[in-house]
Order: sequence, then structure tokens, then C-alpha cells
Amino acid sequence: MAQSSAAQLQSGDHGADPEEALVEQRLTELLAATDVAKTPAEELWGSQFDSGLAWVNFPEGRGGLGLSVRLQSVIDTRLRRAGFPVNFYRNPIGVGMAAPVLISHGSAAQIDRYLRPLFTCEEVWCQLFSEPGAGSDVASLATRAVQDGDEWIVNGQKVWTTLAHVARFGLLVARTDPDVPKHQGLTYFVLDMHAPGVEVRPLRQITGEAEFNEVYLTDVRIPDRERLGAVGEGWRVTLTTLMNERVALGGGVGSRGSGPIAEAVKLWKAASRHDPVLRERLVRLWAQAEAGRLTNLRASQLREAGTPGPEGSVGKLLNAELNQRIYELCIDLLGPAGMLYASYAMRRPDEASFVGSDVRKMLLRSRANTVEGGTSEIMRNILGERVLGLPGEPRVDRDLPWSKVPRS
Repeated sequence: MAQSSAAQLQSGDHGADPEEALVEQRLTELLAATDVAKTPAEELWGSQFDSGLAWVNFPEGRGGLGLSVRLQSVIDTRLRRAGFPVNFYRNPIGVGMAAPVLISHGSAAQIDRYLRPLFTCEEVWCQLFSEPGAGSDVASLATRAVQDGDEWIVNGQKVWTTLAHVARFGLLVARTDPDVPKHQGLTYFVLDMHAPGVEVRPLRQITGEAEFNEVYLTDVRIPDRERLGAVGEGWRVTLTTLMNERVALGGGVGSRGSGPIAEAVKLWKAASRHDPVLRERLVRLWAQAEAGRLTNLRASQLREAGTPGPEGSVGKLLNAELNQRIYELCIDLLGPAGMLYASYAMRRPDEASFVGSDVRKMLLRSRANTVEGGTSEIMRNILGERVLGLPGEPRVDRDLPWSKVPRS
């Protein structure tokens, strides 16, 4: 019978870091038992989860080993080199946001039910926060949830919902008490996207794709057991989601020179002429990308499971604007060929288009980077107030009941 993680730590080689030794042992066992080239992606991710290497800082039996989160980058790098696919792009909301929310605020039944199929991407998740009248100010949302016995009846509209068209479940915030200030009257739910009354409509983007959606909720019934957190404490759960979203969108740690900057370097090497001005831009962007990678590495080592601190906003702000500048350089490196785009035909992608090798498409897609997951203006407010200690923005509606706040 396999030893528990605690027993393995106690019996490990005391000359090395016991946590690192345990992770190394689990990685060796996983790779020795797996034919990566012949195993379907879902099975690979399932084996990773069962080995405790999905989120190493999560509890045992729930995709983790209860170890330091700093070891996750070691695990991810090793598995990528061995040929394991990346599940984040197929299920970014699930892997990056739903999992830490569930582990922090979910019941034991919810964690047991959702966590593994979420990681294997058998069940894709989406995030139902933004509304036509509640974008940057999410707490002003108007979608209502009214309790009816042991169920909640939900009516409203959500927008800019990534991958809602393929999602099995959604993270939903709704207003349950309109007569208290906006942050106090919210409650958080897991929504079955296949429930009666859920309608998903595509939102076509500048790339031609419809990765985003608008979602209409008409008399949708949600069992109370699918509530995350207490009634009226939805904003606290929402903050857990938003902080993890910013960490996820801020860019993974990765290896040096990877990601969008790797595409720019590739184009530079393939260029027929090496313009010194373009070379200087490339080197400056490479240095900024490396500084961002190291900042993300430090932030990932400091945070634990659950709610990261405001450092996630640093990475999100930096990477959003940096990606746009990198892809602008890529187009300049292509010359006249940079004006050619394969097709604007509408397509419903199965994965999120955060990264890609088609730099023309990514130039267009990167325009969303400074809006999605919190605008760059909001990120600067968060950093100014929560990191630098600067005076906050005037908030005249902070203490008013939501029902008394004028709405357009």
C-alpha cells in the first residue's frame, strides 16, 4: 500500500528538501507509469490529479499534496517537457479560477464532485460576472436570485462570458438583497449551464471568432446546495475569483524567453534584414518579458491556496500591455505580410485564444487583454490603493442601498 504524503515526507532523504523529494518521487512514478505519446489528454490529466500534482498546495485526495505552491512551477515544467498537454487553454476558468474558489469556499460534496473532472477538462467552466450595466464595477450587477424553498430562481443577463457555449458549469454571482449596499447583497452559486432557462448567444470578435458570449437567465432554478459561501457573502467569494483570475491572466511562470516574446524572437531570426531600431525594440521587450516572468514567479511562491494578494494585479497589468507591444513588433517584423489575415469567418472555438502562433490573429486578440479580467485602469487603482497606500477613488454609492442607486 502506498504511503501517505506525510509518511513519505518523514521517511525521505533528510539531505534534501523533503517537499522537493516527495514531488520528485511522485513525478518519477507518474512518468514511469505513463506512455505520454499514446495516452489521451484527459487520462494524462487524471493521472496528474490522482498523483497530487494538479495543484500541489491543495489537500491530499483533491489534486494536491498539501505542499508549498512554489513547487507547482517545477511540476508543470517537468510535465511539459515530458509531453503533457496544457489544460489551462481548454478550461481556463475551471483550472485558473473555479478550482481555488471551490477549495476555499465549497462544501466537501462540491469539491469531491467538481474538482477532478474540472482538471481533466471533461467539464468546462465559465464565469458569469459582467453584465451590460456592470463591467468594471461588478458589484453593481442586477441579476436577481430569489429564494424559493431549497432553490433559488435566477433572472438576468451576463455578458463577455468566455467559452459559455462549451461550458458545463458556471460561476454565477447574483443579487439576493437589493435593499443593502451593493457589496453586501450578493450571493455566489455554481450554475448548471444545461439547466432550463439558460440561453447562450455568441459575441463575434475582431478576430472573427466568437470566443465570448452573452448569457440570458430566465427563471433558472439553482438548488441551495450549489451555493458557495453564505447568503449575502458573495462579494467575498467573488474577490477570491477575481484575484485568481488576475494571477491566471497575468501569465504563467514558464521558461525564460517563452510565450509571445518567443514568437517575436523567431520572426527576428527569420527576417531578411536586421533593422537596428527593431532590434532595440525586441531586446527591450525581451527584458520586460523576463522581468514579468520573474515577478510572476515570486508572486506564485508567496501565495497560498485560496485568495492571492494584490500582486496578481501587477502581473495582469504588465502582461496585458506587454503582449500588445510584442505583437505590434511581430507585425512590424513581418513587413507587408503582416497586413494579411487568413479569414474573418465566424468560428466557435473550443479553447480560449490567450496565446497562439498566428501573430496576426494574436495582434487582434491582444486588444482584449487590457479589458478582460479587469481593465488596466482598474488594475492601477487596485495597485495604487492596496499596494502603494494612495487615497482611494471617490465612491459616493458605497453605503447606499443598491435599490437607491441611480441606474441608466
